[in-house]
Amino acid sequence: MTSTPSDTRIRVLRSILQTLCGLLIYSFGVYLTIAANIGLAPWDCLGMGIAKHTPLNYGSSMVLISVTAVLIQLVLRENIGFATLLDAVITGNLTQLLNDYSPYPENHSIGLGIALMLLGFLFISIGMYLYMSAEQGCGPKDGLLIAIGKRMPKIPIGVVEILLWAVITFAGWLLGGSVGIGTLISVFFGGAVMHLFFDVIGFEPRKMKHKCLTESLAQLFKKV
Repeated sequence: MTSTPSDTRIRVLRSILQTLCGLLIYSFGVYLTIAANIGLAPWDCLGMGIAKHTPLNYGSSMVLISVTAVLIQLVLRENIGFATLLDAVITGNLTQLLNDYSPYPENHSIGLGIALMLLGFLFISIGMYLYMSAEQGCGPKDGLLIAIGKRMPKIPIGVVEILLWAVITFAGWLLGGSVGIGTLISVFFGGAVMHLFFDVIGFEPRKMKHKCLTESLAQLFKKV
């Protein structure tokens, strides 16, 4: 049965909605890792390090990192889709909103902090699965992970993330970024939680065929 432009439009809209749901869950996971209050995550450590050696503040440094990650993906001929743009708009702002209006007191317990961080990794993994399986592209940093992972096909994606985060953390530390127990937990357990979750549900993000932004727009506005 041949699908009509209207059917295609509905599928694209559903995939964009799924992307949004995934990014919302992803953002909540990031919020939990921050609420753990036991150290900066690897990308944040790098952003702080860059800010110490440039006129950029922390926020601008993170934007620079995201733009650089997207440029690397373009060089590697990865598709940039709706999820890339939505991630840039939603994830950081929603995470900041959750931090600003969190009803819970600041955590000072190492044990609770570790539990919150591990739970955050699980929510991040669930969010990644939802938005990546919609095949509307990846966020800048996740897209870089997948781009590198495709060039290391025999290595589990969780191990690729551990290696990537280790390099990012080392670079951030060299630049003077803060490294704590939470940073080390992120490096060694963030990828492990993601790999375990993806393995349980049988999801391999490197096999997704992501649509580029222009392709999705063409399907949305194609005339019947």
